Amino acid sequence: MNRKRLIAQLKNDEGETPHVYKDSEGYYTVGVGRLLDERRGGRLSHDEIDYLLNNDIDRTYYRLNHDFVWFNDLNDVRQEVLINMAFNLGMNGLKGFRRMIAAIQRDDWVDASREGLDSRWAEQVGDRAVRLMRALLTGEVIRIV
Repeated sequence: MNRKRLIAQLKNDEGETPHVYKDSEGYYTVGVGRLLDERRGGRLSHDEIDYLLNNDIDRTYYRLNHDFVWFNDLNDVRQEVLINMAFNLGMNGLKGFRRMIAAIQRDDWVDASREGLDSRWAEQVGDRAVRLMRALLTGEVIRIV
């Protein structure tokens, strides 16, 4: 098998789409004809999910490090809190936490965690916000129960 030739053929015949779409039969598909629709047995393997997750973590880490010059100076736990929030809120949503971000820049962890908890986001995600803001406050890992 000539993989390079086969890939070119498949991309030509299937098309290459970087987002989920419905194929000609109405089933959710992505990429080069990758069936995702569970009605037809489509799914991602655990390895594929981990691959995507690791790429998303790397991309989010890069964006945070690029957009916030002080991000790399935070300890691992506090970096993880901001990455977790960016996953949930998106970068623009996280940037909307201006008072929390300002408090982080001042190393005012009490105010930063208070600002995170005093938000619509905290109301929506409940225990997740409590756990993340406790980790932001202390800089220590908070075990998930």
